[in-house]
Amino acid sequence: MPDDVVAFSVADRRRPGFPAALRLAREAGFGVTLRLAGGRAALFQREGLAFAWSRPSADARAEINSRFEACAAWIRDALAGLGVDARVGEIPGEYCPGAFSVNAAGRRKLAGIGQRIVRGAAHVGGVIAVGGRERVVPVLEAIYRALEYEFDPGTFGTVETETGGLEPAQVADALLAPLHATRACRVSMGWEPEEAEWASRHEADHRLEDGR
Repeated sequence: MPDDVVAFSVADRRRPGFPAALRLAREAGFGVTLRLAGGRAALFQREGLAFAWSRPSADARAEINSRFEACAAWIRDALAGLGVDARVGEIPGEYCPGAFSVNAAGRRKLAGIGQRIVRGAAHVGGVIAVGGRERVVPVLEAIYRALEYEFDPGTFGTVETETGGLEPAQVADALLAPLHATRACRVSMGWEPEEAEWASRHEADHRLEDGR
């Protein structure tokens, strides 16, 4: 489960309203960072889930769509098992739009997926909004207005709203179940020591200060 963070993209950084967007995010109590993948600002919230993994690939670029399809189907199927009318596809007016967003009933975005490729490998990650809709939508509205991006707040959904109150841990269990069935998985809470050390060394590469 992530902290409250707005992950801005390189494209966001070039927008005239970027300094104002940074200020608005910080004033709302959100950390800010620069992400490697994706086209527009993405929001991580403490009531949600974030996921990421890297995998080797001999031809990472040729397999972009297949990775997106597999990841979107994984999320869709897990949410469907929780009673959500989960579908894959972009909704007009959604924040951080993407063809492989996972939505509820074709009306409310619940999850977004991003991808980054390098020679010989690919990184896939994303965020699932489980709760906190009333708290985070005004933050997104203000940031997207500053960046002059289209955003219809009615397209922002949460698993909690669709199911009547599921917690992030319950959604995480639904996502992990098919993984446990096909491979050996170790679940841990918090950072592993080597992960924390690596993140500390690279944190400055993604820090955003003074509107830059």
